[in-house]
Amino acid sequence: MQFKTLTIVGGSGFVGSHLINRLTRENYRVRVLTRQRERHRHLLVIPTLELLEGDPHAPQVLTRHLAGSDAVINLVGILNERGDDGSGFQAAHVDLPCKIVEACKTNGIERLLHMSALNADAREGPSHYLKTKGEGEDRVHEAAKEGLHVTSFRPSVIFGPGDGLFNRFALLLKIAPFFFPLACPRARFAPVYVGDVVEAFRRSLNDSATHGRRYDLCGPHEYTLIELVDYTAKQLGLKRRIIPLNDKWSLTQAQVLEHFPGKPFSLDNHRSLRVDSICKGENGLAALGITPTSVEATVPGYLGKQSQRARYSLFRRLARRG
Repeated sequence: MQFKTLTIVGGSGFVGSHLINRLTRENYRVRVLTRQRERHRHLLVIPTLELLEGDPHAPQVLTRHLAGSDAVINLVGILNERGDDGSGFQAAHVDLPCKIVEACKTNGIERLLHMSALNADAREGPSHYLKTKGEGEDRVHEAAKEGLHVTSFRPSVIFGPGDGLFNRFALLLKIAPFFFPLACPRARFAPVYVGDVVEAFRRSLNDSATHGRRYDLCGPHEYTLIELVDYTAKQLGLKRRIIPLNDKWSLTQAQVLEHFPGKPFSLDNHRSLRVDSICKGENGLAALGITPTSVEATVPGYLGKQSQRARYSLFRRLARRG
């Protein structure tokens, strides 16, 4: 079946903006549900896009705005909540997906693509973030018993123009006075390019072979957090002494920074970093026929300074590892 009218919940964010551009180029009619339409009016310049205003957490609003859709894509996710009791994560990652499932069933919608996270696990996840992502993922897949065809995606950290990874470290490094204390410096990641994540969604949308599948998505290389921060500094041409913090001081930094505006680093972030964000089994990109894009091929183009030394510093380290 070829779907043509898609409704995206959480489509005004980083991944959503890239996905919208990709889908509308293929003449999909895309509808984006957002709480504050005026804040996202820039999306209205995109052809075949309809911007809908409403609270997705209100079941009647969700049901009304999903009506007429051929498929639904859920991209909603938060990295932090106001407190530290898990209630904010529960509302965003579990309660909302369940409401989306019910709205799909009410409207006779049979296709749902769902954004989860690498290491999401309702039972063993070390953080509220990973536990609730795991529970939400499990709940939407349970709807297969009632005829809903679900595919979920579990990416490592996502990078690309407008990301919250390299751009955030770039900002922090610029304001850092000569040194940069870094919590959890040995945590490992396999950063995945936003364009590859978007392509995974696009290829799965009309492919019945992906029904019921859960795809881990990773980039082609693994890096420690300190390597990624050092790489960012070199891209910017900044000389910063990056100070790796031990477990005790990493926890202390989280306890302090979670009270700063915007929670630049929280206790729950610290818990999530206890498990490496890497693909331990099959990389879903390969399963979908997508060649993963590297950090070195993309990041210099949007961080600015593109020195030869910075561009290949991580590549050399990886080569030495063998």
